[in-house]
Amino acid sequence: MYERITRGVKVIVRPRYLDGQSKPEDGHYVWAYSVTIENHGRETVTLRTRYWKITDALGQVQEVRGAGVVGEQPTLQPGDSYSYTSGCPLKTSSGFMAGAYQMQLPSGEFINVEIPAFSLDSPHEKHPIN
Repeated sequence: MYERITRGVKVIVRPRYLDGQSKPEDGHYVWAYSVTIENHGRETVTLRTRYWKITDALGQVQEVRGAGVVGEQPTLQPGDSYSYTSGCPLKTSSGFMAGAYQMQLPSGEFINVEIPAFSLDSPHEKHPIN
């Protein structure tokens, strides 16, 4: 589990490897990641956009930008939380993801809420013994 708090908004990420959807022999590895966003602040926030930076084990970077998450732009009152699950395929057996959500306050101001960097590790990754 990975956590980060920005201006009272807590983002929790739980990645898991999807063995049934992965095909290591074809260089196809798939993860699901569940995200919970909790509003511990004093203001209502609405998630407007997402940004992901995805890096595979070879250092190849893919950037993803878009409106909302899983087709929604949730509004969180103070004390509210919102959860969703999405996925990420890679051509390597490990990688990293990090990013940010752009949230809008009732005043119209936008804030960037950091998504903690998290690792994508498969059981097919060979770890050297030191």
